[in-house]
Amino acid sequence: MTDLAVSVTQYAAGLDLSLLGRFEDHNGFDGAMVGRVGGHYHFEFTVCHHHPQRPSPTPEDLLVFYIASETEWRQACARMLAAGFIQVEPFNPYWAQRGCTFQDHDGYCTVLQNAAWA
Repeated sequence: MTDLAVSVTQYAAGLDLSLLGRFEDHNGFDGAMVGRVGGHYHFEFTVCHHHPQRPSPTPEDLLVFYIASETEWRQACARMLAAGFIQVEPFNPYWAQRGCTFQDHDGYCTVLQNAAWA
């Protein structure tokens, strides 16, 4: 499985998203988009075959989701682990107070915060 396929599969499963579309060899790029059908956002994962890039995450490169319901938050955390994310200690201790931080295979982190977005 390619890194692109791994990322798409992992994020779709962990965040309960759907594959919305994909493309191949668009000016040397392959890509796929995941999100919620009918939603106003999506995540796009791309790879360039002509100039491959190595992932270079920093401790502050975070994707953060606020989930107010504790039951839904616990279910989301379980999905992240089942999808292959690794739970890690966050660089910023704020995210550990009411959340869990998960790292993907490239080292990028996603925070699931058990709180309402204000």
